[in-house]
Amino acid sequence: MAAGLIGAGVGAAGAKVWARFAADLRAQRARVARGSRVWMSSRFGPIEYAMVGRGAPVLLAHGAGGGFDQVAPAAERLAAAGYQVVAPSRFGYLRSSSPDDPSPQNQAAAFVALLDQLQMPRASVVGISAGALSALQLAVAHPERCRSLILLVPAAAAATGAVGVLPLRSPILMGLAERVIRSDFLYWLALVTAPGAMTRSMLATDPAVVAAASPMEQRRAWDVLWNVLPVSARAQGLLNDAHFVATPRPVPLDRIRAPTLLISLEDDAYRTIEPARAIAAAIPDARLVTYPSGGHVWVGHDVEMMAEIAAFLRDN
Repeated sequence: MAAGLIGAGVGAAGAKVWARFAADLRAQRARVARGSRVWMSSRFGPIEYAMVGRGAPVLLAHGAGGGFDQVAPAAERLAAAGYQVVAPSRFGYLRSSSPDDPSPQNQAAAFVALLDQLQMPRASVVGISAGALSALQLAVAHPERCRSLILLVPAAAAATGAVGVLPLRSPILMGLAERVIRSDFLYWLALVTAPGAMTRSMLATDPAVVAAASPMEQRRAWDVLWNVLPVSARAQGLLNDAHFVATPRPVPLDRIRAPTLLISLEDDAYRTIEPARAIAAAIPDARLVTYPSGGHVWVGHDVEMMAEIAAFLRDN
């Protein structure tokens, strides 16, 4: 009888956990079902994108774990400042396809095709984290389309001929990570049971930095982490990014003539400060802004960074 009671208790607890997970996942799926459209007939397959605002075009290339929704807050703020923002979901994220060759070069070509579809001859291009690789490719291969270039915490060591930092390297751990990013439940469970560890591993940010930040910045960091759900709809994009970040493929950076701004942080655990410095040194007249702490999601510096970006766009 005791064993039966224990089993019933475990079963009831498990049912409550599953019900909470299912409710959270429904809410997240409903969130990403709004606010975007899909261009179905591109030669790369479906391309999902959001568009907001009026004015000079700005294209936002999101980071790993993202999609159009990851950059929605920045898009709204840029729209309020007088820009028309286009925010595609990169290859393998949400409702965008992942073609046979999801390379940064092909992603850049897909960005240009989308700009053509939207009748935008030129745009300022913002590449965030792993999105910096395709932003760089656009600036090199399609200079006439790139009005200016902004790279935030660029996970772009591969563009300098180096191997980018990956949080996991052994085949066993990489296999486990792939299983987690294909499972909404496992990702959710890790979030609710070990948020600090997830902050450190996924956001490459010291949890103590987040704990010391303002409530607004704590909320922003948590939203970045939480809004990776549904992770199963981003799994292929995450795997694409993991491959290309770790595959050295030098880019002729000295050919970039667009005005360029780079921003990174000294304590970013993905060590984006290193490629940021190398890229800034290679691109003529590039400007580099660094902060001593804040991790990969620049905790405590969001207002400053947006001010830097707005000023740069205004001047270029």
